[in-house]
Amino acid sequence: MKFEYCTLFKDVQLSGIFSDSKTFADAIPKQSWQTAQQAYEQLDLPLSYCELKGFVEQHFSFALQPELQALSDVSCVKDYIETLWPKLQRHGFSQSNNSLLALEHDYVVPGGRFNEIYYWDSYFTALGLEDCGSIALIEAMVNNFVNLIERFGCVPNGNRVYYTSRSQPPVLALMVQLLMPYKKSDIEWVKRVVNAMLKEHAFWHQGEQQLADSSGEYKRLVKFANGAMLNRYWDDKAEPRPESYAEDVTDAQQLPVQQREAFFRNIRAACESGWDFSARWLDNPASLLSINTTKRVPVDLNALLYQLEITLSECLLLLEQASHSEEHAKRAGRRKSAILQLLWSNEHGWFCDFDLAKNSISNVLSLAGSVPLFCAIASKQQADIIAKKLESNFLRPGGLVSCLSQTSQQWDSPNGWAPLQWFAISGLRDYGHHKLAENIAQRWLKMLEQDFAKRGCLLEKYNVCEPNETAGGGEYQVQQGFGWTNGVTSRLYSLYCAMLS
Repeated sequence: MKFEYCTLFKDVQLSGIFSDSKTFADAIPKQSWQTAQQAYEQLDLPLSYCELKGFVEQHFSFALQPELQALSDVSCVKDYIETLWPKLQRHGFSQSNNSLLALEHDYVVPGGRFNEIYYWDSYFTALGLEDCGSIALIEAMVNNFVNLIERFGCVPNGNRVYYTSRSQPPVLALMVQLLMPYKKSDIEWVKRVVNAMLKEHAFWHQGEQQLADSSGEYKRLVKFANGAMLNRYWDDKAEPRPESYAEDVTDAQQLPVQQREAFFRNIRAACESGWDFSARWLDNPASLLSINTTKRVPVDLNALLYQLEITLSECLLLLEQASHSEEHAKRAGRRKSAILQLLWSNEHGWFCDFDLAKNSISNVLSLAGSVPLFCAIASKQQADIIAKKLESNFLRPGGLVSCLSQTSQQWDSPNGWAPLQWFAISGLRDYGHHKLAENIAQRWLKMLEQDFAKRGCLLEKYNVCEPNETAGGGEYQVQQGFGWTNGVTSRLYSLYCAMLS
């Protein structure tokens, strides 16, 4: 269904009726978008603000958000998480007359304004679901992802029509690994998830043949002059995002016309990264207008694609496809070598993104640099160096700050996010840095418990530098819920048996 840029949609989004553009992008037509648009065209346009608001109320309804805070019988974080899972669970459905993409199986949404699945959120949510024994729900979510790949060639950013031109950090392999102890005897299931992972791998490698005999860039693939091939974030569309239409149009109007398509594509590519937005993607950290995501080769994306290739190799071996398994093992080996060669900075003692525009490694240091520990790419010496820098530069009273750059963007200092705490803590544990890992976890849990005592809920992000202050930045207010915060926090309690508030 294509409704995003019809006259009605644009007029409503630019009218200021909704402070958050996502509200109308997710609207539920009482009949259909086509019917609403046809009725709109019969009117004497343009409508006044009040007339337009009345038209919207006449033709659309909006999904109610569950009340996540008023849980009067919940007195501690652990109980809150357990109570919240059913409120964040959605049932599968076969058809939709709004922007939602149908999903056959049940799934879990993050919460707040996010009333749909999000791809990379789901892995961190799954950690908590495993802790409470909801293995069937994790399997249902994986089955949904497999089905989405079969329909769209990738797992979209989320199950909305307007998200289908991009994906998110590829975590299907991590979810398959999580389920493997429960499902490895089910060979048919293994075959199906392997086929899905192969298709996801192909999605990230569109253009591989075009770059075979040359260096250059094609969509999500970059081939360096030395023959190394790595990936970047991308979006085939160079248009305003429907869910942030007013924001994107307003920002783009500050740029020359000839620069606007590139701006839209780079904004969308940053959304594919999950880090929307961060100094990682900005040529000028003070200005979102300088966003240049497609000119960065991200270290976390390539580490996760390495993990995908390793997982494919292991699963194909389980299916007795030795030659195919070896092919992906070699791919993983080549990617690991390229990451170590191109994305490790001796100067910074850190894994960094590569800036294609400058043909040099980026100076922005972020927790993306800890993902090579999580994926077992770093050497022991590199892991020791990273551990020291995490402790000396990133560690704050509430845990790890996401990025050392302090900007107005939500993925930069002073904010910390649950998924990045998990990548770092898990990676440190794997390399033997148990004391530091526990210190980070305990700071995170202490901050959450103190904040929970005041708010009675968990949030999507936190100000880890000043835990008494609410996290800011970004295009919307901090959201409560929250899927990946719940999942990671549950896993940290499980690992460290922290005293519960």
